[in-house]
Amino acid sequence: MNEERRKAYLNLIDALLRCPSGKEPQILNANSDFVDAGLVQTMEKVAEVLGERGDRNAANFLINIGRQLAEALELLGNVTHRAIARDEVSSIVTREEYLDFLEQVLNAAEDSNGDPQVVHPLLKANLDKLDYRFATLLRYSAIAYLSKLEPEQAQRMAAVLGNLSAFIRGFPLGNQASNIEIAITGYRVVAKVFSYQAFPVEWANLQTNLGNAYSYRILGERAENLEVAIQCYLAALEVYTHKAMFEDWAMVLNNLGIAYLNRIRRERGQNLEEAIRCHLAASGVYTRKAFPQKWATTQSLLGNAYLYRIRGETEKNLEAAIRSYRAALKVLTPEGFPQDWADTQNNLGEAYRNRIRRQRVNNLEAAIRCYRAALEIRTREVFPEDWADTQNNLGNAYLDRIGGDKEKNLEAAIGCYKAALEVRTCQAFPQKHIETQFNLGLAYKNAQQFRDAYDAFAAAIDTLESLRYEIVYGSGIEEDKQKLAGEWNKLYQVMVMVCLELGYYDQAIEYVERSKTRNLVELIVARDLHTIFPPNIATQLEQLQAEIAIGQYQLQAAATNNPTALAQHLQLLRQQCNNLQARYLPIGYGFKFDQFQPTLNHHTAIIEWYITSAGVETFIVTRDSLQRLILPAPADNLNDFIDWVREYLEAYDQKKTEWINSLASRLSRLAEILHLEDILKLVPDACDRLILIPHRFLHLFPLHALPLANGGFLCDHFSKGVGYAPSFQLLQLAQKRERPEFSNFFAIQNPTDDLLYTNLEVETIRSSFPSAQVLVKQAATKTAFNASQDLPLAHCNHFSCHGEFNLTSPLESALLLANKERLTLGEIFGLNLNQCRLVTLSACETGLSDFTSFSDEYISLPSGFLYAGSPSVVSSLWTVNDLSTAFLMLKFYENFQSSRKQAGDVAIALNQAQQWLRNLTIEKLDRFLNEHKPQLDQVLAQLRPGQRLIFQESLRQIRQRQPLPFANPYYWAAFTATGL
Repeated sequence: MNEERRKAYLNLIDALLRCPSGKEPQILNANSDFVDAGLVQTMEKVAEVLGERGDRNAANFLINIGRQLAEALELLGNVTHRAIARDEVSSIVTREEYLDFLEQVLNAAEDSNGDPQVVHPLLKANLDKLDYRFATLLRYSAIAYLSKLEPEQAQRMAAVLGNLSAFIRGFPLGNQASNIEIAITGYRVVAKVFSYQAFPVEWANLQTNLGNAYSYRILGERAENLEVAIQCYLAALEVYTHKAMFEDWAMVLNNLGIAYLNRIRRERGQNLEEAIRCHLAASGVYTRKAFPQKWATTQSLLGNAYLYRIRGETEKNLEAAIRSYRAALKVLTPEGFPQDWADTQNNLGEAYRNRIRRQRVNNLEAAIRCYRAALEIRTREVFPEDWADTQNNLGNAYLDRIGGDKEKNLEAAIGCYKAALEVRTCQAFPQKHIETQFNLGLAYKNAQQFRDAYDAFAAAIDTLESLRYEIVYGSGIEEDKQKLAGEWNKLYQVMVMVCLELGYYDQAIEYVERSKTRNLVELIVARDLHTIFPPNIATQLEQLQAEIAIGQYQLQAAATNNPTALAQHLQLLRQQCNNLQARYLPIGYGFKFDQFQPTLNHHTAIIEWYITSAGVETFIVTRDSLQRLILPAPADNLNDFIDWVREYLEAYDQKKTEWINSLASRLSRLAEILHLEDILKLVPDACDRLILIPHRFLHLFPLHALPLANGGFLCDHFSKGVGYAPSFQLLQLAQKRERPEFSNFFAIQNPTDDLLYTNLEVETIRSSFPSAQVLVKQAATKTAFNASQDLPLAHCNHFSCHGEFNLTSPLESALLLANKERLTLGEIFGLNLNQCRLVTLSACETGLSDFTSFSDEYISLPSGFLYAGSPSVVSSLWTVNDLSTAFLMLKFYENFQSSRKQAGDVAIALNQAQQWLRNLTIEKLDRFLNEHKPQLDQVLAQLRPGQRLIFQESLRQIRQRQPLPFANPYYWAAFTATGL
């Protein structure tokens, strides 16, 4: 199928899915040139994918139309084992030759009595026919043939097809990717005959075989394939039970354990616990006495799970892995089970290399002996992939080796990695290619060969970015991207370190940016494509992205006869998309510092921090310069910083009063650790606006409130404000959203009815807007919020309520509405705030981010509102004081309403309000309260007598804090301005 025809089929299918009911014949008649067997085949593939994604209605719609077309085109016929299928004729193998081959292998499978050696010679003689085209023909032929048989005959032939599928999946020659696709096709056809209700045992066997095929599937997205495999195994276990079919039960549990071990989605620690549970259960059946080989295999699998276990003590887990491997090797000898023996030796080497007990030098020597032993069986000629795996592991052992000549050990490690890369290519094994390139880069770095290290890391990152672009299928797309980024964030870190060694500061910044906020950036670009780019560029990008998505879907669904050519074509399309986007906006993979820097004005400076394993790096960027903070003498600022963070968080969580009282001194110490005074020396005097770009833990702290040597604070040093941005890229995107309109106000006011002063805050602020809608107390329900017609039209969205940040599950972080309902971060991502200029989260801990995440380290409530459309978000870093927050917010809005509402004005207004509150005397406070007496009296009149007493007591306590009651940073520094 040529490329143009493939696109035409997919466009026609898309038109059918979108058209009004009853218009399908009209569309098909208008595209009659493309109504053929190829269209039916493509419909079936699209329907399969839609079904797996949960879109059953669309899947069934395509299946029904496809069947009608197949009947009209006479595609479903039968000649013995053949089906008459109109399709393109291959220039190498004709349709008749495929059909003849299919008849031969079916006959051979029927006569094989379960022995694959009867069929394998025939497969070997017809390697040219074991391709994706054969899988397509098998699907149509088998369905058509089986549909014409009597039930008993259909069951007998389905069993034959199931055996043939197993033989092909286990066939070691030919293209393994196509072999697995043929097997999957065969299993799915057989499943149409052996249903769960009528043939539970046969159905369970099919589910097991499908699980095995998807576990090792090469085509498609790895994470999605493993999810399918796990569901197949779990389905089989509905039939296989410990009581009824204990051997099959144990076998499936072992396979399920392997899938959990390799699983990409969900929490890694829990996946490994599931793997251990499966293998332990299987070992209860596979005893050494009754099933010695299966017992040994289970012990080896159990060792794998303990080797990578996260929960529990690492030292004990590694000892458990070593015990399991050693036990397995009592049965798995090189003479009796050479391949299993070599696999276990390789894994035992991994356990020794990571072992904590005993002397490190001896453990590494033991690991090297195990790897070398494994290579006696794992040769390049017979087991190339396994050979490369062990070469990579052996390189790691030499890299870590303590004894011997360090230079020779590094040379040996480099040699092993280069050998492994002969097999672990970016095309064949992209994940393993990244791993080995990363290891090779580390070896070069340790050998002080920084230019070679740079090349190795660059190759790894290029492959990683390709993998990221390939994740476009399935229900866990964003999770898959985050986990991929989290797993390889260390790659960007060492690349930044190498760039700094080479003096490549601009490239260091570029790799810093590539490692941060990528998921959020890509989501925003996709959402706002037509507002970010010129119309013609947006259209071109949409077309390229659609073609990439279609092609990637085809790879996942195996809907192509030439996946290699399609993969290469997709790579070219991705590069075209990157280049086109980068010409207009340097973000994502195409971020270029030299394109970003000229977008700054001459009065703006940016301080970006980046935390590596070596320390806290600081970059100072202006329109005309890029500088790195280099101290005269090396300082151990990383350990000091980690200790400071630990003490800060412990005090905040467990000793809140002590934390409040010591906040000023803690921030003073942080300023010393970060060398704030040295940083400011690198900022030109002409810069009056500062943007801070924190990294990881630094997002948690009020950096704008760091004290200076002259007695002031950082926010006092810049008259045009100190604001925040998660990254250069998000700052650029925010700048594309300049919205001067600021007349429509929407607010959530005290939905839990326990915040005494939010009524004063919101009632006063709303009076300064021409148009305002406020959901007050019990009226602020989730239903009312979602149904509001004013929310998408509002220029300012103000949330005066409780908030909470969920570190365990950040997307469950929420703002609290009436009736204890929660507006979660996941739901905030779904809002439409395209008219919004400002979101203010006047609530507790609304600015906290997931500092534990290495993948997309700015996961927070502000990130949700930035995605939803707002260019600016004001949020808090801790549990704030209700009354001081009300005062701060009143002054902030007063300042902002009087500004020109240009870039940076939110930060200016907030900083000025913070300075005002910090310097507020009792006399000035009384004047402020008198100015707002009408609103205050109105609010007090609504309070219960006990609440009015609380208000009076609060004022009394404030007056006791002489001379400046709000001087402690606790009262004024919590809020930050992110974005414009």
